[in-house]
Amino acid sequence: MAGGGCLASAAGLVRRKSWDFGAASFGPAALLSRRLERTPRRLPVCRWRTNLSFLSRPDLPNLAYKKLKGKSPGVIFIPGYLSNMNGTKAMAIEDFCKSLGHAYIRFDYAGCGSSGGNFEECTVGKWRKDVLSIIDDIAEGPQILVGSSLGAWLMLHAAIARPEKVAALIGIATAADSIVTRFNQLPVEVKKDIEVKGSWKVPTKYSDDGFYIFQYSFIKEAKLHCLLHGPIPVTCPVRLLHGMKDEVIPWQTSMQVADHVISTDVDVILRKDGDHRMKEKEDIKLLVYTIDDLIDKLTTSN
Repeated sequence: MAGGGCLASAAGLVRRKSWDFGAASFGPAALLSRRLERTPRRLPVCRWRTNLSFLSRPDLPNLAYKKLKGKSPGVIFIPGYLSNMNGTKAMAIEDFCKSLGHAYIRFDYAGCGSSGGNFEECTVGKWRKDVLSIIDDIAEGPQILVGSSLGAWLMLHAAIARPEKVAALIGIATAADSIVTRFNQLPVEVKKDIEVKGSWKVPTKYSDDGFYIFQYSFIKEAKLHCLLHGPIPVTCPVRLLHGMKDEVIPWQTSMQVADHVISTDVDVILRKDGDHRMKEKEDIKLLVYTIDDLIDKLTTSN
């Protein structure tokens, strides 16, 4: 995708007008009623090359990433399960940050994309370490984390572990505790069968094979990182975007997350026709509007 040629960017269609998306809001700053009155920003219609770099870590796989230097706060995109740094949302955010002159980082988890490591050996805990490595060793200054699905679960963990560096969160189809919750809902005999076989085949339309295979060891380890059993100690602004036609992660999960985080600045924004991936043109508009609004909130409050 990257190169010198001009590409029609979905983010380039954004005009800064009023919010027109259905929202269920928590806290005083309801997005539905907020009107953006600043001068519209013109977004680029060309994409410039960002170089692929690698973060070397002792005793851990190298992480592939691309970094755009710019103003603070920076933005970090955290991809979903079996996704990578080159997806539609990741690229649209890069275009948008470039237009504003803000720093941006996108990366691949260990075992995924261009990063080192073996996917079969990866766990939620290991990917959590990947996110923290990017925040600690690559990012500079405060960051807005944008997590998609599994990435939104990990962004919550990052905000808990690095409150001094995480300035705000944007979750897209937040999959907090999702694999564990789904497993726990299975009949007892099915769970025992998965434990004996050592793996669980889950149907999905997002895989060429028509299913994902989760190792039982992956599910057991994921239980160590569940968050919805009590208050989530995140105090920064949180925005949770979710499609009501998401057949993978119920939109009610975002409502649960909003209820559990202790921050009072939380908005849940539901798109009636949105699906799990939230990558249609109007979804991307909503996403970049939300990033822009948080950047403005953070820069004007300092």
